[in-house]
Amino acid sequence: MDVQFSSGQKAFVREAIASGRISNEEEAVRQALLMWEERERQRVELLGTLEIARVSLAGGEGRRIISETELENFADGIKRRGVAALAARQTHP
Repeated sequence: MDVQFSSGQKAFVREAIASGRISNEEEAVRQALLMWEERERQRVELLGTLEIARVSLAGGEGRRIISETELENFADGIKRRGVAALAARQTHP
């Protein structure tokens, strides 16, 4: 495979090599692909979650939020669960 970098990308890669962050251009491409793969995995997870939510709402499930305090409490719960899920992922990749 032959990859052509723009002049800005070439300078960016050269700087990364010079500073020791990567060893060569191939590593730069591998790193970029790893990031792309992770982003795509997260995208698929999000789409799955959205589909679950859509089906849930279509089935009459849902939660009525009637006050700002209730909304804040609901959001805090989501954040706590998200942080816990991320922590679990980092300890069990």
